[in-house]
Amino acid sequence: MKYAFFLGCTVPVRNLNYELASRRVAERLGITLVDLGDFQCCGFPMKSISFFDSLVIAARNLALAERENLPVCTLCSACGGSLSEAGHLLRHSPSLREQVNERLRVLNLEYEGRTEVKHFMRVLHEDVGLEKIAEQVVRPLTGFSFAPHYGCHYLKPAEAVGGLDPVEDPFTLTRLIEVTGAASLQYNSLLQCCGGGVLGAKEDLANTLAGEKLGELSRAGVTGLVLVCPFCNVMFEGQQKKIEKKLEQKLKVPVLYYPQLLGLALGFSPDELGFKLNRVKDKEFLKRMEAA
Repeated sequence: MKYAFFLGCTVPVRNLNYELASRRVAERLGITLVDLGDFQCCGFPMKSISFFDSLVIAARNLALAERENLPVCTLCSACGGSLSEAGHLLRHSPSLREQVNERLRVLNLEYEGRTEVKHFMRVLHEDVGLEKIAEQVVRPLTGFSFAPHYGCHYLKPAEAVGGLDPVEDPFTLTRLIEVTGAASLQYNSLLQCCGGGVLGAKEDLANTLAGEKLGELSRAGVTGLVLVCPFCNVMFEGQQKKIEKKLEQKLKVPVLYYPQLLGLALGFSPDELGFKLNRVKDKEFLKRMEAA
């Protein structure tokens, strides 16, 4: 299994633990992640300003991967959604694809519509498979419970992103948590947005949305909240202290990326998975993992 590895803008700057853990897990499971040096922004930040320009930016990346005959694997859900949506639109509209390719030809590129885009979680669930992952688990996380957070862009737009998950009843991240031996918590605010989409405009509203989920999980006493998106991390980890002040209560909900959780089950140490870079973590849990 070989993929062009699309890191996007946020992961290399703010989420090195996500990247580090993903690379270690991928290598252990026989996934080859190829770094294409010419990859740039996915186009998502431009979407509200110029939708066409965002398509051109996304198509440029897709064309680069297509030139290497590689599907794309993303860590960022927004990047995955942006690239998937662009590919979907351009495959189904030859005239729009031609307009975009007019811009790309200046760079000696052309997008034909062959590039598949998958989030790393979908690669694990659909391409590697739960059975193969289970065979590699050497340190089952029995006795621990984790809450999955799917987020918006991992599931939507459904017609472009694809995958197995029904938007209103997703299950892939739940199964991926369970294959580590841990329990996956089903909770009332499971499908609720992190609030990150309005953080720049209405921080108080964003913190209210994230606070509802963090409050519920804090009361449930979960071992941690499992994420698959760096923007969700901004809310649940980066904003957690502000949310505590807003709610006037101690939350202390440990936050980790799924590859970090899986990496522990595969036998990697917390240090090898970048846990030192996690800002909200359960030190007792990590000590138990180190001892194991």
